[in-house]
Amino acid sequence: MDGNYRDVNLREDEPTEAAEHPADARGKPSPPGPAGIRQRQKVQQQPVEESYVAEELASISPKLANWIKVNAKDLKIRQTDRRWAAEVVNDFRENLLKFLKSNDEQPFFQTAEFLTSGSYFEKVKIHSPDEFDMMLKLPVPSRLKMTKLDGGLFYRLDLARPTRSPIRAFLLENDLTISSSKILSEVYRLVRKFLKTYKVPDKCCRWEVNRKRPNSPAVTLSLCRPGNNSDELISVDVVPALEVHPSQGWPIAVRSGPDVDNWLGKKVRQEIKTFPCFFVPKRLKGRNLSEEAKESWRISFSLIEKKIITYHGNKKTCCESNATKCCRKQCLMLLKSLIEGLKQRFPKELDDLCSYHGKTAFLHNLSVRCEDSMWTSRQLPSCFLQLLGALEGHATIGVLPHFFVPICNLFSPAVFPRKALEFLINALQEQRREGLPLLKPPAPVPPLAQLTPPTGVSAEEPTKQMSPPTTVHSLDAGFMNKIVLVIVAALVCALFLRRVMESEEAL
Repeated sequence: MDGNYRDVNLREDEPTEAAEHPADARGKPSPPGPAGIRQRQKVQQQPVEESYVAEELASISPKLANWIKVNAKDLKIRQTDRRWAAEVVNDFRENLLKFLKSNDEQPFFQTAEFLTSGSYFEKVKIHSPDEFDMMLKLPVPSRLKMTKLDGGLFYRLDLARPTRSPIRAFLLENDLTISSSKILSEVYRLVRKFLKTYKVPDKCCRWEVNRKRPNSPAVTLSLCRPGNNSDELISVDVVPALEVHPSQGWPIAVRSGPDVDNWLGKKVRQEIKTFPCFFVPKRLKGRNLSEEAKESWRISFSLIEKKIITYHGNKKTCCESNATKCCRKQCLMLLKSLIEGLKQRFPKELDDLCSYHGKTAFLHNLSVRCEDSMWTSRQLPSCFLQLLGALEGHATIGVLPHFFVPICNLFSPAVFPRKALEFLINALQEQRREGLPLLKPPAPVPPLAQLTPPTGVSAEEPTKQMSPPTTVHSLDAGFMNKIVLVIVAALVCALFLRRVMESEEAL
């Protein structure tokens, strides 16, 4: 799934020199404290990519430019797949919500609502609509005491006063602390109970609840066909999210909002700060955690990221017509595709890398290159190389500040080992030298297979009627080469045996 739920916290009890004093663009460590934070924020605004891609931008070969453009077109999701996937997922979501609202067994979830987030709803999902994120909004009945557990991403949440509301079933023994593990476990139980009676519109498929992943805030489900070796067609993350009362606002660590003044303007920044604050049940990374750390919540910016990426233009009219079309989203999708290709090629070495690192570098890049004129469609190759250079630049200096919580470094050794970071730098440099061969992931993505057209629920798509996607069966090119080699080897052996037998008969 989208990398937004990976471990990106900085443990205050695991200090390192690089984490506390990350180097600036010249390699000199920045000072600790507020001055260091301001300097790191200044570093993230500097065009760190310029020294890495200046030569490439000056002379992009026609071959490389064409390769980037062709792959950008291939990333677009098939419309038939989009309709079918949206229809199936919408039916699941609406029926699950009806089940929760009518469930008297657990009244806390009767007020729940679903919020859409993630790359699919940001219109930057690549290749296939096979992953969906759903935030299950759970309003908190009173004000909260938010105790920071790290640099500003993880918190312990306590009610301001004891309550008799349904949330009391998910409090710890002190009757104030909200238990993240209890709420997540209850969502697992309710989803499993719901699936016992729910029927997928496509009768040839079924939903299955995946095994719980360590430190994941989501209940993950897979849409599969019956059978022992059934493939996963769609994956859905149902993420319970506590909504803080609007009057309370954001925690102090993030109250200033993201640095978008030069890009989207101060008014948009103020509007963003009025958005509700959400917390998802994610545990701090590390061993020997305290009891409060085991019940931690991580602040989520998914809905704000969705708004920023949806309304991404400096002039507020970008992409409203073909005349004002930009290449921002295409650049992000290309970077996501390259990261996916790198992870497929080096699964062990780059296990810590996720698409959220690319998304964070992208948001910083938009803040630096803020004018719409810098992102015109015809500039796609150079803009993508700028973005790629930005990611490489952040990796080189070992500093990738979280876009909303700059004091948290996503490339800190505590969450991204130095060895993996060095490997990433070398891999990115190699890709640029060789013409970005992994821009297209090595494994082809087949279209979604639909056996029976689902009916009855309209999808959140421009076209309401469904057209079942055509199932395409294709063999991998490498597999075909192996078959040819086996056939040739068999023919050679047969000719050799024939000659031996003829020689023996002659004797």
